[in-house]
Amino acid sequence: MTDMSGKAVLITGASRGIGAAAARVFARAGAQVALVSRSKDELAELAGEIGDAALAIPCDISRYWEVEAATRATVETFGRLDVLVNNAGAIDPIVHMAEADPDAWGQTIDVNIKGVFHGIRAALPIMLDQGGGSVLTVSSGAAHGPVEAWSAYCASKAGAAMLTRSLDKEYAPAGIRAIGLSPGTVATQMQREIKASGINPVSQLDWSDHIPAEWPAEALLWMCGTDADEFIGLEISLRDEDIRRRVGLVA
Repeated sequence: MTDMSGKAVLITGASRGIGAAAARVFARAGAQVALVSRSKDELAELAGEIGDAALAIPCDISRYWEVEAATRATVETFGRLDVLVNNAGAIDPIVHMAEADPDAWGQTIDVNIKGVFHGIRAALPIMLDQGGGSVLTVSSGAAHGPVEAWSAYCASKAGAAMLTRSLDKEYAPAGIRAIGLSPGTVATQMQREIKASGINPVSQLDWSDHIPAEWPAEALLWMCGTDADEFIGLEISLRDEDIRRRVGLVA
């Protein structure tokens, strides 16, 4: 396990799924964790479970000033910020484009692209002053190919993947480690929403086909170590058996 003692990690979408699992994994590795989400009650419960190493910060990542305030609270509490995990994401609306509500479509863009940018923009000055840091963004196979009725999700995940590459292009020489993680299908609430839609082959998958949220959480921790340095500026796929072995998920 990568030792995160003395490190501070900010995780968006931390109230459930991959984000909550990542919070537990990073805390077990010794990190102090700032938990960011719109779900106040779930955040408070998770922070209580983790203990003094956790800070719950209700926040809407689609609003920059809220993300900036969350980042400032993290530094005020923990004294630093070493890792940003851009995990928060939205799948709705799952709908064909001719029937899509423009406002709902735009809200997914606000969360999945602007939310990622907001996290990067707020964290960068702090990390640069410290001499470096890691920005890990949860991506998707949908960033690289179209999926029926997922136009907002596919477009926004593609944009977020390009933000990882742009961040690497601009700030790798300054010690910023930008890496994406494509986890595959994960047993989370998002998969329940996909299942309920009944649209496209992903909704037809059996629940047993999805990996547990702990797998990408463990991968995110591994990505903070030097063993993942070869992937800086790139995207790691948990569908890759070699990556699963290197993370320690399979023998």
